[in-house]
Amino acid sequence: MDKPVKMKLKKGDEVVVITGRDKGKRGQVSKVSPATNRVLVTGINMIKKAVKPNQQTGEGGGIIQKEAPIHASNVARVDSKAEKAPEAQKTQKAAKTPAAPKAPAAKKTARKKAE
Repeated sequence: MDKPVKMKLKKGDEVVVITGRDKGKRGQVSKVSPATNRVLVTGINMIKKAVKPNQQTGEGGGIIQKEAPIHASNVARVDSKAEKAPEAQKTQKAAKTPAAPKAPAAKKTARKKAE
């Protein structure tokens, strides 16, 4: 089993999703799991789960929606003062234009003079 990782996020932090299906969405961390390096964010990574009816608890069956954990590397803490993600976590990159291809050099061949 992997060692637990020191998490930079903690319960109650405001985060923004930087990659994946919910990219750009914001939420609050409700649970942190250092053993798996995952966090549970309210309203993010919603899944549908089929639940069987349970007579002992009186719960009916059906399909419920709940949050699934998301990897900690896929979220960035939001700076509460500036209301944006840190500069290091920005996903926008400068557009790079490729260099124009060079024309092939003309080959010089030695010709014998016809005598």
